[in-house]
Amino acid sequence: MVLIPSESKTLHLYEARYLALLEESLFQKKNLFVHFVLDPVIICNPSAGSSFAARYGCLVIIEKVDRLDVGALVSIRGIGRVKIIEFVQADPHLKGIVIPVQDKISECVSEIRSKVLELKEALYSLNSLEIKLKVPKEELLQTCIVNSLMWAEKEPSVDCDEAFVPSLAERISFAALQPVSGSTRSELLELQKEKLRAMDVMETPERIDDALRLVRRSISIVAAKLAIQSLEVNVFSNIPTLKGSKIQVLMRTNL
Repeated sequence: MVLIPSESKTLHLYEARYLALLEESLFQKKNLFVHFVLDPVIICNPSAGSSFAARYGCLVIIEKVDRLDVGALVSIRGIGRVKIIEFVQADPHLKGIVIPVQDKISECVSEIRSKVLELKEALYSLNSLEIKLKVPKEELLQTCIVNSLMWAEKEPSVDCDEAFVPSLAERISFAALQPVSGSTRSELLELQKEKLRAMDVMETPERIDDALRLVRRSISIVAAKLAIQSLEVNVFSNIPTLKGSKIQVLMRTNL
């Protein structure tokens, strides 16, 4: 699955190659590595075997490591998009050369600033609704959106070339693409499609417009779920208990 800038994710690493990557990242690469997706490539000659293309690269920073009896739980955060130029090593893990990818510089600074403020307001509105939802304990944390937004608003403290760190507006445009508590499988699949599109978009205003559309749709969905939730609470609160019903029957009999 794709990882986007500002997104936080926890990985359970236990295979030897991934643990080797973890150790190298921690002690030689300033807590940094690249997360990417291997897309299958259709080839004309089946005998040539499977072929894949590395896409949707994202530079990530390791925020926390919890060592386990088997492997480790690693919390990572997406920083910025990268393009993988070539792989130079296969074992014990893939190693390659990457270059930063950022949105095109826009001359409409005031327009972008206005759109960013509008998106932030929409995100906080969504979060205020989201925290009212009653969801199972195993559901995603309700702070995914605000967590990513708070990170995006700060200047990331990353020990790398500044060209790898996106602008404030670009970071916030990605922060909107986070899972909402209680999302259905179809809603999460739709979010993945939006993430893939966002990684391909090279114009900040365009991504913000897409993010606003997504957030407004999420607000409508969460509001509808809250209405159903409230209705269910009211229905159950009006149902008399079995014990109370028996008492009423006995009293009428005695009369």
